[in-house]
Amino acid sequence: MKILKRFIIYGIIGLVIEVIYTGLASLLKGDFSMQGFTFLVMMPIYGLSVFLEPLHNRIRPFPWWIRGLVYLATIWMIEYSSGVILAGVLGDCPWHYCGKLNINGYITLRMAPEWFIAGLGFEYLHDLLDELPLKI
Repeated sequence: MKILKRFIIYGIIGLVIEVIYTGLASLLKGDFSMQGFTFLVMMPIYGLSVFLEPLHNRIRPFPWWIRGLVYLATIWMIEYSSGVILAGVLGDCPWHYCGKLNINGYITLRMAPEWFIAGLGFEYLHDLLDELPLKI
């Protein structure tokens, strides 16, 4: 039950962060409506963060920058695999990166700083959930 609750929490938080991120990105492009968006299929993908908790516990003693690189590589593996699976099941992947730094449109090296920071932010959220009185 704990895993399911955290799966839902991580999924919802991922969706919210993505909407905020895309809204701010539209503002930087001059769109003052700051329209943000995401895809509902992203919720279970973000929910998979629950399976990063054991990884976090294992690499906790390492320096922050090593942990960030481990999360970055792991997130890219999840993002790439999810893209391939969604393209196979749905016939298309909801996201498609373009430009020189993308790999088959499923991941982009341009997002490295964001995923690095997101991974470290996940640690904070994981610890926060462990500290809550209800032990979510």
